[in-house]
Amino acid sequence: MDLGLKGRKAILAGANASIGLAVARILAAEGCDIALCGRTQGKVDSAVAELSALGVNAFGASVDVTDANAFPAWIAHAAGQLGGCDIFISFVSVNPGADTVEGWNTVFNGDILPLVRGIQAALPWLEKSDAGSIVTISSTGAVEEFMGPQPYNALKAALINYSAALAQKHAPQGIRVNCVTPGPVFTTDGPWQYIKDNMTDFHDSVLQQIPFGRMGTGEEIGKAIAFIASPACRYMTGANVRIDGSMTKGVSF
Repeated sequence: MDLGLKGRKAILAGANASIGLAVARILAAEGCDIALCGRTQGKVDSAVAELSALGVNAFGASVDVTDANAFPAWIAHAAGQLGGCDIFISFVSVNPGADTVEGWNTVFNGDILPLVRGIQAALPWLEKSDAGSIVTISSTGAVEEFMGPQPYNALKAALINYSAALAQKHAPQGIRVNCVTPGPVFTTDGPWQYIKDNMTDFHDSVLQQIPFGRMGTGEEIGKAIAFIASPACRYMTGANVRIDGSMTKGVSF
């Protein structure tokens, strides 16, 4: 299947590792030019080199996504460098796991606000595209109780609602907004590698909750996100797609 991504332009926030990098690889392999940012310049440089080797225009920068001025400015710069923006995805995430005021502020300022600012900065460019697409990333912790009350789960639930409202608002401009809700995804450069090495009992208890008997891979989630973001999925908008190996027990209607 031709996803229609050749020559398209994608801006990916927080895509220098884990699921974000997996998505960048798949988009680039399909011929999509990539601008990405991350916290660590070395990881950004490594990702850019890998993507450039696939024959696409790729560049990146180390950006503080919590900076209300610097992050939107980088998105505008990235769109200018790419010559437009057809796809915007934010993989920026933080989970302190603490039901405290500080924990709520950390997730709100480090996860939700960067997404909101990123979308607002990308919208003028997405409006010029004939296939504008936004994909937001939630979590199965948003749709089913997981690890008790905590801000990460609650705010990721709010993100699903926000995405659906954005889809309604921007459909007349031809911009699609969809949410992807992954279950636990194991990548060697992601959080579950650390959890496996340092919190073995917890890691194994989560694994036992997944009927497939394993966690998802970055490539599996990445391929789904790439399809949803692509012009091949042009009529889907306002959806929340769970990808979790049937870990979530609730029924979706």
